[in-house]
Amino acid sequence: MGSRRNRRSRRRSNQGNPSSQNSSQAARIDALLDPVQKIDLTGIADEGTRAIVSLLLNLVEDLRGELKKAHQEIAYLRERLGLGRGGAGKPGDQPGSSPSQQTHSSEKERKEPQERTKRAKLSEIQIDREVKLDLDRATLPPDAQDKGYEAVVVQELRIATENVRFLRKKYYSASRGKTYLAPLPDGYCGEYGPNVKTLCVMFSHLCHMTEPKIGEWFANMGILISDGQISHLLTEGHEAFHREKEEIVEAGLNSSPWQHMDDTGTRVDGVNWHCQVICNPLYTAYFTTERKDRLTVIDVLRNQRKRVFRLNDEAVALLRQFAVSERTMETLRHLPWDQELSETELDDGLKQHLPPLGATARSRIVEASAIAAYHAEVGHPVVRLLICDDAKQFKLVTEELGLCWIHDGRHYKSLEPCVAYHRQLLDAFLKRYWDYYKELLAYRQQPSAEEAMRLSGAFDELFSTVTDYDALDQRIAKTKANKGQLLMVLRHPEIPLHNNPAELGARGRVRKRVVSYGPRSQQGAKGWDTFQTLLGTAKKLGVNFFHYLRDRIGGTRKMPSLADLIQQRANDLQLGSSWESS
Repeated sequence: MGSRRNRRSRRRSNQGNPSSQNSSQAARIDALLDPVQKIDLTGIADEGTRAIVSLLLNLVEDLRGELKKAHQEIAYLRERLGLGRGGAGKPGDQPGSSPSQQTHSSEKERKEPQERTKRAKLSEIQIDREVKLDLDRATLPPDAQDKGYEAVVVQELRIATENVRFLRKKYYSASRGKTYLAPLPDGYCGEYGPNVKTLCVMFSHLCHMTEPKIGEWFANMGILISDGQISHLLTEGHEAFHREKEEIVEAGLNSSPWQHMDDTGTRVDGVNWHCQVICNPLYTAYFTTERKDRLTVIDVLRNQRKRVFRLNDEAVALLRQFAVSERTMETLRHLPWDQELSETELDDGLKQHLPPLGATARSRIVEASAIAAYHAEVGHPVVRLLICDDAKQFKLVTEELGLCWIHDGRHYKSLEPCVAYHRQLLDAFLKRYWDYYKELLAYRQQPSAEEAMRLSGAFDELFSTVTDYDALDQRIAKTKANKGQLLMVLRHPEIPLHNNPAELGARGRVRKRVVSYGPRSQQGAKGWDTFQTLLGTAKKLGVNFFHYLRDRIGGTRKMPSLADLIQQRANDLQLGSSWESS
């Protein structure tokens, strides 16, 4: 009786705990598959039997994968419906993004091999004061000789309030009916000085502190400031910084014909938006956008200038790729041809000449004309090559596209074969995969036409591999189909083989999102974008973020702008040398 009661209680406990239920089911499945995992096809001499066994093993892999996916989806839905632990679903869950979807990231693969050298830090420490310490000669032996001083550097920080009462001389002119006050020093405006304002921004964006925690820190230091005042300091009165962000993006886009790009989720006032990250070795910029389609990508590459459109032969060629009917394209000839159109002009033209136009055809026309206008733009930088993942919104926007090898490699890591023989096949292929990747890294250091031809042939050989593991073969075929984008480095050796800089930039937004959840307004989102852009760019340029903020907020403006530094260093790095030589 007692054993039945215990079994019932365990069943109820497992029903309320999806993770334990899934783990027990997975354990039972693995136990059933234990004999299957030990099968080795190399020991089967008969080819027909071997083919049948191979087919059955692949069927087992497919069925186990589908069962595992179903269990994950059930666990996710139970969590969202509040049937699992903790009641209701997590507030940070993004719609359509199951927590069971693993990222399969790898820090080992993310970092290129580099020689590690210890760096002397003493020379970088600024000495603020020097104190000489002596010994009482009476405590020393008579024969003790003076050998000078031995230096010991101790780093220390002095934190103290400096609350100032300014007595402003006041005059009144009766004839003009006007009062005159002595001006405050530069940087002093409102109730808080430039150091408090600078620390607010630094704590929020560099240290990822929440506004209440910033308030607690200041309170412990003797500064009385409310959460609302901190929010105001973080979001209001930063027009000069917003302009600097625009200048940084313009200088960054001008600094190289190629750019990295990625996106991640973010929330604005509790609503799901997106954060676009664009960067190269000299800067990192952030844009919080409502959508993440092709038009949004073009907006980011144009530094969010007003949208323009152009109907020309390139737009027609794109529409053919989009499978828009020839009749629709012929009607487009009645609109202004090969000239820049505003969003309103294009919309009015489509309403006049194509009133029954469907939503899909309309969006395709808008996308194609926006891409054509971007490529024909004069007076602003036009990105020639985009390094990104294989998301569809990045395709066709630039002349060339470079895919990330690390991202492609994650697809192989997501394969989780349950058959030991399949695991051996996967491990063996992955070794060849990363060995070839290392050869591409070596090519970047010493590029040549002969080596490029050899690597192109080696790619075809490697990704023509056929194994007894169907899922692996399908993945290999998909990689081979992207040969042109994955081997873009053979044409442009200066570009990286991966999109890690953009992904690391996105990680900065994720860290802030985890701590602060999300901005409460579009103005707050703009502040996040601006200060994260300043922080990411300052870090790449080796500029002290606190000193830069203090210089700008204090009104001294002695430090050069980050945009100017980007322009100076771009000339030295020659990030577009292969385009210049062609």
